[in-house]
Amino acid sequence: MIKLFKVKERQREIAANANGKPPVKKQSAGELRLHRDISELNLQKTCTISFPNGKDELMNFEVTVRPDEGYYLGGTFMFTFQVSPVYPHEAPKVKCKTKVYHPNIDLEGNVCLNILREDWKPVLNINTIIYGLFHLFTQPNYEDPLNHDAAAVLRDNPKMFESNVRRAMAGGYVGQTLFPRCM
Repeated sequence: MIKLFKVKERQREIAANANGKPPVKKQSAGELRLHRDISELNLQKTCTISFPNGKDELMNFEVTVRPDEGYYLGGTFMFTFQVSPVYPHEAPKVKCKTKVYHPNIDLEGNVCLNILREDWKPVLNINTIIYGLFHLFTQPNYEDPLNHDAAAVLRDNPKMFESNVRRAMAGGYVGQTLFPRCM
């Protein structure tokens, strides 16, 4: 029985090649879902998506967030998305490429967003994640931090936190850490 399926598959390949076309690579369910998610994106004007490896490489892409309010107003923050072939049953891996002083993003670029971890559900999509990233910049959360120092300053002294964010975004030091300019 198994050989019969292999024979049929081989016959399809031969038929495709006989038409002078290369065999078509079959897309995974994750690629199909991601293609749909991207075609249905409803991004805010402050967020953009790009495909550095071309549109043929949908599973790896970048999102740029430019907050238009809050502490991070005027900043530009780049995120990479790596999407698994089993998407949407597994959340994409998201990293912040821009070094940022933020309670929910550590200095290595790891992002603390509940829908990327324990609250991920297959009904969620890329648009939801991008909205969540934007929300992190308009409403940073000191209650679930990755950068504990930034969270403590935000909780205890919001004015100092704002000053630290401005200094970091301008390309200065906060404590012993130098941040590149991202404004």
